[in-house]
Amino acid sequence: MVKLYIENEQDKIPYDEFYGDTVRRAVEAALEYEGVTFSCEVSVTFVDNERIKELNSEYRNIDRETDVLSFPTGDTGEGVTLGDVVISLEKAKAQAEEYGHSLEREIAFLTVHSVLHLLGYDHETGEDDEKEMFRRQDEIMDKLGITRG
Repeated sequence: MVKLYIENEQDKIPYDEFYGDTVRRAVEAALEYEGVTFSCEVSVTFVDNERIKELNSEYRNIDRETDVLSFPTGDTGEGVTLGDVVISLEKAKAQAEEYGHSLEREIAFLTVHSVLHLLGYDHETGEDDEKEMFRRQDEIMDKLGITRG
């Protein structure tokens, strides 16, 4: 159903193949939850804070690091590329420590969040949209069984 491309383009956090497994589970859970039955492609790239800051500045005119960026293609038909997800593994690790949960949970959450963006959800377009997107995120994370602890 989903063809997933995962790249690690950072060397600040030791990369574990388990991160890719977490991404795959999160992508598949989000697509299943949303009823996506067509074949599609998603690209996920792990970067460091410096690189995600550059991308955030270039594409959003926000000159600071962030945890994740989503680049939807806008396509939702059969056999399409849904888009690209870029995760700062460095920022994800710091947030996992700050929130007191595992890096696995943070990676899964950021992936689910981004897949929803790829599918057209946007929490920045209003309070109702934000509530709807966050509800979906929570339900998908519950389905994954990845807890906050």
